[in-house]
Amino acid sequence: MIEKKYELVMSDSKEWRGKTLYRIRALKDFSIFKKGDFKKGDFGGYIESEKNLSQKGNSWVSDNALVSGNALVSGNAWVSGNARVSGNALVSGNAWVFGNARVYYDAIVSGDARVSSNAWISGNALVSGDARVSGNAWVFGNARVSGNARISCDALVYEDALVSGNAWVLGNARVLGDALVSDNTLVSGNARISGNRETI
Repeated sequence: MIEKKYELVMSDSKEWRGKTLYRIRALKDFSIFKKGDFKKGDFGGYIESEKNLSQKGNSWVSDNALVSGNALVSGNAWVSGNARVSGNALVSGNAWVFGNARVYYDAIVSGDARVSSNAWISGNALVSGDARVSGNAWVFGNARVSGNARISCDALVYEDALVSGNAWVLGNARVLGDALVSDNTLVSGNARISGNRETI
C-alpha cells in the first residue's frame, strides 16, 4: 500500500469554475529536486480530489495554485504560485508550472519543461525536454515545443507547429501550420512562419 504524502483539508476549500477544491497538507517530509523542501504539516495549494495529485513521487501543488477536473500532477512535477491546471492536462516528470501560467484541456507539460508568467498551454499541445514557455506566450492546438526551445513575450505556437532544438520564438511572432523551427533559429518581431512543414 502506498504511503500517502498528503491529505485534503476539508475545512479549507474554494470554489473555482463550479467545482469545490480543497487545500492539501503534507503528511511527510519530501523534496523536489532544485525546487524546494516540504515538511510534514506544510500546507499546499488546492486540488479537487486525490486524482489530481499523485501520492507517488514528490510532485506537489503549492501556494494558491489550483488543479481540477481530470488533470494530474505526477512524478516530481511542481505546480505553484497562482498557476491553474485543469481539464485532462498532465504535468509530469520534473516539470514546473508557476506564476500565473495555465495548462488546460489535454495539454502535457513534461520532462524538465517550465511554464511560467502568464503563459498558456492548451488543446493537445506538448511542452517537453528543457523547453521554457513564459511571458504572455500561448502554445495550443497540436503544437510541440521541445529540446531547449524558448517561447516568450506574446508569441503564439499553434496548429501542428514544432519548435525544437535551441530555437527561440519571441515578440509577436506566430509559428503555425506544419512549420518546423529548430536548431539555433530566432523568430521574433512580427514574423509569421507557416505552411506545410516549412522549416527554418
